[in-house]
Amino acid sequence: MSTSRVADWQRSGMLETIGGHRIFVRERDGDPDLPPVLFLHGYPSSSYDWRDAFDLIDGHRLLVFDFLGYGLSDKPRNQLYSLRIQADIAEQVARRYAGEPLVMVSHDMGSSVATELLARDLDGTLSFPLKSALLFNASLVREQASLLLGQKLLLSRLGPLVARLTNTTSFRHSFSRIFSPSHPLTADELADQWSLLTYNDGHRMLDKLIHYNHERVTPPTSDRWHNALRAWPGHLELAWATQDPICTEAVLQAVLTLRPTATLTRLPNLGHYPHLEDPNRTYTLIQRHAAPEYP
Repeated sequence: MSTSRVADWQRSGMLETIGGHRIFVRERDGDPDLPPVLFLHGYPSSSYDWRDAFDLIDGHRLLVFDFLGYGLSDKPRNQLYSLRIQADIAEQVARRYAGEPLVMVSHDMGSSVATELLARDLDGTLSFPLKSALLFNASLVREQASLLLGQKLLLSRLGPLVARLTNTTSFRHSFSRIFSPSHPLTADELADQWSLLTYNDGHRMLDKLIHYNHERVTPPTSDRWHNALRAWPGHLELAWATQDPICTEAVLQAVLTLRPTATLTRLPNLGHYPHLEDPNRTYTLIQRHAAPEYP
């Protein structure tokens, strides 16, 4: 059952049919002289993570959506949830801006989807131009990530069983661990996230949704995405929360090995979800990045 806050969020957006599936989309009009901002959310949450953008970012047109299998979008049971499929949906959603250069802001799995979009741009096949990309914490070099026990189990042969046994207690235990001690998971946030995860029984498919982690370590796709980080010619910026127990300093250093010239902003005392833990600091950074004169 949806919380009142999630119900309000649902009413603020709409379902669009993309690739035969209903995808939840929310957008905001803004100054046509400012670049639109496209947000890509992470696993296992949804575009609701970016809700504060609509209050804290001035001027820009904003576009958020739920990936297939997430949040309020359709959750087909027999789907292979690959990063390429999610990137296809991102392209379809972004085409509403008719060729305007977009600012792409991403987190966690969304940043992995972003690397596929960067690779398509390198290939010359991306259907929209990118002005810049701002990537928050993500397992972009997956071999260096410190996965939680629950994630490891979901990626194992026991994955389907673990997904079937997921309940609010186990979710609270795992989800709360990735927030920083100084910005702990609140009861309201937990209720909202669980409401969105369980919408149409999405919590029973966690093993399917986490499939993209296999892609990140399997050539040639893993090589393709690493090369996109290395070779994409546009402005790529990293924002890294230093208290993230999954996407640790080891992951960041591996990314910087691929992209030593990337602009880096460290976010001290924040965990895996900086935009939930400290929205003001996070969206001040995003607003700066999205400014037309930046970089």
